[in-house]
Amino acid sequence: MRPIIGIIGAGEDLCTKKMYNFGLELGHSLLAEGYRIVTGGKSGIMEAVSRGGMNSESYFEGSIIGILPEENKNSANDFCDIVIPTGFGINRNSVIINTADVIIAIGGGSGTLSEIAFAWQKNKKVLCVEQFEGWSGKLAGETLDNRNKDILIGVNEIEEIIDYLRNLFSRN
Repeated sequence: MRPIIGIIGAGEDLCTKKMYNFGLELGHSLLAEGYRIVTGGKSGIMEAVSRGGMNSESYFEGSIIGILPEENKNSANDFCDIVIPTGFGINRNSVIINTADVIIAIGGGSGTLSEIAFAWQKNKKVLCVEQFEGWSGKLAGETLDNRNKDILIGVNEIEEIIDYLRNLFSRN
């Protein structure tokens, strides 16, 4: 089974052009490595990573999953090829975390913060991109409480992310 990488972070209102471009490149790189992607299926960084993945020469149908907060499939960005309309509202954040094997956080507001907390409680690794405003940069290298260590890992470059994932999944 191919690993599923969860991408969480800035929605349209918080996603800068630089962040969007980072997401495009990250999505392309993740699919080139053979990973699947799961996001919240909406705009901002979720759209950027999905779009970048779909534009990868390694793209295959079923590799980009969008888990929506509402019940309407049509509210997903155009680059999700599997759309799961939950009707759960913000509670869909826990579904994203449960679906992913590893999380990558890019910027983000309160929704991203809740996803990071869910991942922490589930002992899932979170790669926190430090170069952008938002929770990913604030929490990189930190701990949320004394139960877990080495869960919120600071990263900055896409190659650093890919190297981490290669090492992680080669051990499994």
